Amino acid sequence: MKIPPHFRRALAMFRPYKTRLALAFLGMILTASTEPMFPAVMRVLLDRGFVGKPTLQLWMVPVAVVGIFVLRGISTFLTSYMMTWVTTMLLNAIRAQMFARVLDVPASFYASSSVGKVINGMMFEAQQVIDMVRNVLTSLIRDSLTVIVLLAFLIWLNWRLTIVALVLLPLTAVVVRLTGKRVRKLTREYLEINAELTQVIEETTRANQVIKIFGGQKYENDRFEARAAKLRRYSMRMASTLAATVPITQIMAACAVATVIVIALIQSSRGQSTVGDFVSFITAMLMLLTPLKRLAEVSGPLQRGLAASEAVFGLIDAKPERTTGETLPQRAQGRLEFADVSFTYPGQAQRALSGINLSIMPGETVAFVGMSGGGKTTLVSLVPNFFSASSGEIRLDGRNIEEIALPSLRAQIAMVSQSVVLFDDTVAANIAYGDPSPDIARVQAAVRAAYLSDVVAQLPAGLDTVIGDNGNRLSGGQRQRMAIARAIYKDAPILILDEATSALDTESERAVQAALETLMQGRTTLVIAHRLSTIERADRIVVLVGGQVVEVGSHEQLLERDGTYASLYHLQFAKDIAA
Repeated sequence: MKIPPHFRRALAMFRPYKTRLALAFLGMILTASTEPMFPAVMRVLLDRGFVGKPTLQLWMVPVAVVGIFVLRGISTFLTSYMMTWVTTMLLNAIRAQMFARVLDVPASFYASSSVGKVINGMMFEAQQVIDMVRNVLTSLIRDSLTVIVLLAFLIWLNWRLTIVALVLLPLTAVVVRLTGKRVRKLTREYLEINAELTQVIEETTRANQVIKIFGGQKYENDRFEARAAKLRRYSMRMASTLAATVPITQIMAACAVATVIVIALIQSSRGQSTVGDFVSFITAMLMLLTPLKRLAEVSGPLQRGLAASEAVFGLIDAKPERTTGETLPQRAQGRLEFADVSFTYPGQAQRALSGINLSIMPGETVAFVGMSGGGKTTLVSLVPNFFSASSGEIRLDGRNIEEIALPSLRAQIAMVSQSVVLFDDTVAANIAYGDPSPDIARVQAAVRAAYLSDVVAQLPAGLDTVIGDNGNRLSGGQRQRMAIARAIYKDAPILILDEATSALDTESERAVQAALETLMQGRTTLVIAHRLSTIERADRIVVLVGGQVVEVGSHEQLLERDGTYASLYHLQFAKDIAA
């Protein structure tokens, strides 16, 4: 039988643990070898202990029975412990590979893979792969050996009756083959629905405030119940398919046992078989059913694991961000050039950016404005190479950023986004994030520069206070200032501010704006702001409409030109007065 490639790949991951795996196999061999011992003892006990004049010494029976089960207990424990040790190590290794790849995939990866699908793959589907390997290996080795040993014992006892028992094996194989394909198809669909359910749960927990304020509880309940019900239906279809194999094999076993009994009675009447022979044979034959049943059921975890392995290895094999490029020898000056840059998102026909030509000098502050969807965020996302330009070049200090190693390129950039991301860690760890050896003096300086000193002073453990999931123990303005403090700490020559003051009240905005102006001195700063009043002091303002640059100039120059920028400014100014 051809071994599925994903199963072969999972087996290859056992190589570092081959010593412990060998001990597990030794335990399986010992367990299998004990199987015929009990029916053999029964044969001797009946023929020499109950029939005619007993010739068996009484102490031999309990010693033999206890010895068999002690040996069996030791071998079973050895197998279970070693297989658990190996498979848990393998599970950690698979999850580590998946997590490492999640850290390396480009931003475009999430255009086709939801967060829920990634989480489901790492937590559920990875476990399915491990269960497949463990159950299949255990059944194929221990149960196959058990079947072989018991069959050898049965042939030794009575080869004629054994021929009847052998009918079970090909019939069981037919049942397994018929159910295997259907189970794999159902499992693949089951995993897809499970990923959808995980996505619903993830979205619901993340958006709990939006759900409450907009009254979306019923909608979310309906979404959850629909997917949960669909998941249940697939579970039942898989269970019924797998469960059907059990009664079929039991019926075949019953027929075989009935036939054996008839033939044994005929042999006994002719003096060809003793009571001990018959009871020993029936006992061994019934013992044969359990490993055969497990071998029949191995198709379930095998098909589930093969379906899950497609997602697991699909993520591990996902194309990572490029690893090519040279490391910059020193801190960049910060000169940026956009040379005829165009960009189209994967799967989209319309360009998000078209023919961008722009030169930004070191230390210059350039603001990007325009209506939503104009391409502002897309443009600044190209600078750290989150996406690669579809055509044209972006140059840093005259060098194409595609020729610079990504870690080296991104070390030159600090970013404060409108979507603040904080970690469930301390204030200090969040500010010094990415620094393997945090400098507490720099952390404190960043706190002061971001006007967070009063906030930190009121926290129970100061800089060592854990701020919760995404900083949920802080207010919106405090979270925004934490992100600004993190950018201050990094002290990079290029600074990207994407609505950096969007979550601040008026008083906090003034304080942080002053901190930002200090931070921006001597740095190339790219600013995206919808509130035009916050960018009036920018050296230049670039107006983007439909992914194209339509105006460039200072605030005063663009107002005098009375074009797109002037229209946006006067419209926003009028709204502020009306408010």
